[in-house]
This record gives sequence, C-alpha cells and structure tokens, in this order.
Amino acid sequence: MMSTSWKNTAIAPDSSIRDALLLLDKEALRIALVVDTTDTLLGVLTDGDIRRGLLRNCTLQSTVSEVMNPSPLTAEYGTPRRELVKLMTRKKLLSIPLIKAGKVVGLETLQTAEDAVLYDNPVFLMAGGFGSRLKPLTDACPKPMLKVGDKPILEIALNSFIRAGFHNFYISLHYMPEQIQAYFGDGSRWNVSITYIYEQEPLGTGGALGLLPDSVPDLPLILMNGDLLTTIDFEQLLQFHNKQQADATMCVRDYEYQIPFGVINGEGNKVTGMVEKPIQRLFVNAGIYVVSPAVRKQVKANQRIDMPTLLEQNIGNDKNVLMFPIHEYWLDIGRMDDYQRAQIDVINLGLH
Repeated sequence: MMSTSWKNTAIAPDSSIRDALLLLDKEALRIALVVDTTDTLLGVLTDGDIRRGLLRNCTLQSTVSEVMNPSPLTAEYGTPRRELVKLMTRKKLLSIPLIKAGKVVGLETLQTAEDAVLYDNPVFLMAGGFGSRLKPLTDACPKPMLKVGDKPILEIALNSFIRAGFHNFYISLHYMPEQIQAYFGDGSRWNVSITYIYEQEPLGTGGALGLLPDSVPDLPLILMNGDLLTTIDFEQLLQFHNKQQADATMCVRDYEYQIPFGVINGEGNKVTGMVEKPIQRLFVNAGIYVVSPAVRKQVKANQRIDMPTLLEQNIGNDKNVLMFPIHEYWLDIGRMDDYQRAQIDVINLGLH
C-alpha cells in the first residue's frame, strides 16, 4: 500500500537521532525520509542505520545526517505497484520512496497486516533466580512473577515476543518453580508452546542451555533474562544475527559516565594534555543474546557457566561473536527502586 501521508515519515537532516527514533516508533514503518525544505530527498534512515551509527560512537544527540543512507533506492512516481513489489522483494526492502520531478511525492510499502511472520526459533527465558535484592517481596513469590502493572514481569516479556511472531518458548526454573508453571501452563492460553527446564542447582546465566531437550528446533535461539522490561525489536535482532551469519550476538547498551576530575595525559614527567571531567562512553551487556545451535550445544548437561564466559570462549576460538546495540527502552528489575520505576514505565510504554 502507498503511504498517502509520507510527510509523516519526513525529518530534517539537522534533527537528532532521538527525534528520528520517536518518529520511527510513532509511524511504525521502520523508515524515515530525510528531506530538505523543498521536499528533495537527502537520504533515508532505518533502525539499522541508527544501530550502525551507535557502533561508530554517534550518540542520540547526533544529527540524522550523520547516520542516514545518502543513496537510497527510489522509484519514479507512477511505476506500477506490481513492479515496485517485485523490486522491494528482490532488494529485501520494506518500503521505497517515490520521486516526481526530483521531489518526494509518496512512499510505497509492503507493510500489511497479512505480512505478519511466525518464527519457529526457540526463545529461552531465564526465570530461576532468587531475587534476593527484592526481599521481602520475593520471600513468597519468584521475582519473574512480581506484578508490574497488572501482569507478572515474565508475562510482559512473553507478550513482547509473541507480538514479534515467536511462539516456541522454554522457561528455566529453580526458585519456587510451581508458581510459574501453574500460571503459564503449557502456553495454550496465549496460543504458544511453553516447555519448562528445571535447574536442580543454579547453573549460571548460560548453564540451562545444556538442559534443553533434543527436540529444540535447530535454529538460532534467543535467550533473555526473565526480569527485563524492554521494547527491543526482537525481529530485527534475529534478522541481524542471521544476515551477519553470527555464531552469537550479544545485545549491548550505551553507557556513559563522567569522571569528576580533570584527567592528565603525560609522557614521563611531562604533561602532554589535559581533559576536564571527560565523559567515558562504554557498551555494557544487556542480558539478551542470540546463539547458533552449534554454540548452544557447547554447553553440557548440568555444566555451570555464565553467558559472558561462553561467548568469551567462542571469541577465543575466532567465532563470529557480534554486538547489537539497543537504543530502545530497557530496564533490569534488580532492586526495589527499579521495581517502583517499572510500575510507571510499563504504563507510559504501553507494555501492560
């Protein structure tokens, strides 16, 4: 269908990446058209362009002109739709700007309700933790079952994957497993399949991979801590992993902190430079991973291992381990103030 309101996707080149993200989220077309005041197309911007920009040390305050694709594929206005669909399918595009006399006049898109894809890839949710930092709330309730809004944390995570097209779930259990299993059952209430993995002893963030049954589909598996709230696009995460032919993909978050002192650079006793209260920018682990079947099968039954250790082993063996920067909302509900913040965020983000 052609977007009759293509200007809803238009953004100025000097707008910030943060502004672009708000636009992408509002329009749900996964593309923004970067245009000047005369509607001349300067470039296009997708979620992937933003993630690549973050890896190049751009920030959410950087301008869209720094990360946009300045040479997008376009089509002349009036091109038959069947030709446009064929072109988008061949080039693996979801949309294509339409140009007339050098100006943008429309946006053709493949996005329809019928295009929804179901993914057979297994999703493994880690729900066996004790939640010690949330005592006394977790004295009689496992942390994933604590309610945020009117739903347990784990149900909100489950629904996020279901909306993205996933239906094949595994949940690891250890602390108070009966409550989780009694609530979620076999998943039929959500029209999905849920299989439970019991850890007799805590096996770390990656150890439960070794307990998965042989019937798990031989496809990349998404693993996520069951106490996370996030609006990450799981479809794009999986597509990134597959397109890059990764052995493993780790989701990372941009983290900044300011050193509260002037930092001095020197050679011997000679001062060569000074930076006043510099800001350090790092990528930190977000607790969401995609692993290939080969990496998953490296974990033996009842082996205790954390996911960072598993990935480090594969990096040491020259495997293709990649990082996927997330700019979306992310919250690890580890402490009481996180839990209280989640009660507000879940309503504002429409996750409830």
